[in-house]
Amino acid sequence: MSEPESSTLRSSRVPGLNSKVWLELGRVSNLPTVWSNALAGIVLAGAGAGALWHSPSALALLLALTLFYLGGMYLNDACDAEIDARERADRPIPRGDIDRLIVTLLGAGMLALGSLLLFLSDLSAGVMGLALVAAILSYDWWHKRIGWSPVLMGACRLLTYLTAALAFTSTLNDMVIWGALGLACHVVGLTYAARQEAYDRLGAAWPLGVLAVPVVLMLATMLTGPEPSLLALALWLGYLAWGARCLMWLVRRAPGDVPRAVVGLIAAISLYDATLMAAMGADGMALLGVLAFAATLALQRVTSGT
Repeated sequence: MSEPESSTLRSSRVPGLNSKVWLELGRVSNLPTVWSNALAGIVLAGAGAGALWHSPSALALLLALTLFYLGGMYLNDACDAEIDARERADRPIPRGDIDRLIVTLLGAGMLALGSLLLFLSDLSAGVMGLALVAAILSYDWWHKRIGWSPVLMGACRLLTYLTAALAFTSTLNDMVIWGALGLACHVVGLTYAARQEAYDRLGAAWPLGVLAVPVVLMLATMLTGPEPSLLALALWLGYLAWGARCLMWLVRRAPGDVPRAVVGLIAAISLYDATLMAAMGADGMALLGVLAFAATLALQRVTSGT
């Protein structure tokens, strides 16, 4: 078979049982951070662990948020296919492992199914879920076109907290809102760094200053929480130490440091969640957040988180 014929077959191939392609497209190594976001949003809203484990809304919520994340990641690759062909030719669409249209249809289908699940579970959560879908689509379409796209990604995670809270309560309290804002600031900082990953370098460092906001908000939550928590303090110190390690990589800027820092900061999302849950006295849920942090780091060794 000639080389041109081989290339044609390769570009039209559907991955089928090739699970690696699906894992890459969905960046599934980061999924545990979405689940810990859901748990934190529920805890901050005041719902107890018993309500979580015995409510059918919990399964619907976790499944919907999983579909939102995977659908958003699929559409991200579909929107970036032309740019990736120039800058990241190792992504599944540019290297011919799957057709762009298939990825687009799958991503859109997952967002639609996730929205339906939320509406079937709770009307207010469904409406907030639509706002989350709008933020996801806005980021996917504009993140390579506008300089402030990290704010859109921050909005995606902020709305994840709010959606999770509304799935169990009818109102959004101050704890949920402030916690969501802190999470958004963490994600804005890491997304700014991720924008430089294709060039394996970091531009101006000052936008990373937004990462100080979640540090302050976690401390404030510990001071105003129901009772002092040694676990919350330990997790807060762990977040500081891990964040400092990631920032050191960004400042050093040796080859490979920027992507290493980015995936590290992504995993730290679950440490943030765990700290807030511990500060609210939900130690068992906080330990699940720590497990999500460890799972994210482990899965990042299997498939890339960016």
